[in-house]
Amino acid sequence: MHTSLNGARIAFDLDGTLVDTAPDLVRALNESVVPLGFDPVPVEAVRAMVGRGARALIRRAFVREGRAEPHEDLVEDRLDVFMDAYRADIARHSRPFEGVEAVLDSLTAAGARLSVCTNKPTQLAIPLLDALNMRSRFERVIGPEDAPAKKPDASHLIVAVGGEPIDHACVLVGDSEPDALAAKAAGAGSVIFEGGYSEKPARTLGADRLFDTYGVLPDLLAELIVTRKGA
Repeated sequence: MHTSLNGARIAFDLDGTLVDTAPDLVRALNESVVPLGFDPVPVEAVRAMVGRGARALIRRAFVREGRAEPHEDLVEDRLDVFMDAYRADIARHSRPFEGVEAVLDSLTAAGARLSVCTNKPTQLAIPLLDALNMRSRFERVIGPEDAPAKKPDASHLIVAVGGEPIDHACVLVGDSEPDALAAKAAGAGSVIFEGGYSEKPARTLGADRLFDTYGVLPDLLAELIVTRKGA
């Protein structure tokens, strides 16, 4: 067991980092746009855009269909349909990425304190984690409405890990640019999952470490924390 993980505060992004939520988000997207005569949007067509939010997905569907830019009233109408469809069956197809649950348990056993720092609204994040029986693994789940500002603002991460000071043993594990930027702004370490939803290549995000399989994460976090302590 890594002694450097004892007392470490490790925050995780949710969509694209802990859980592959894209299939359910695209399911809800299609329930909102197919009634307009659109062809169903395949998940791979928008996977990298999931982090932008539902409005962006809806607008992207119009572009993909060759339709004119939708009026804001139409976007809001379709957003209501999207949200109702998503909430009603939030984890129909969503699953933790392979190895996530075992790694979370390993980190907890080593004494790490875990939290979720997500731009997904808390009112959706908690039901998702509950549906997947994952909520109890985290001390807190902090969506954008629970912080002064959302990622990439440092304050979001600071609230998620329980407040300042941010020391060498504070790390954000994410999958996209807002995660890397929030960690840098807060003075925390950053570890980026290469199998997530980033629109930019993971290697270009300026993270401290990258990983593509969860089995390596405890060792990677322990090494990063030791390195940051000695810096």
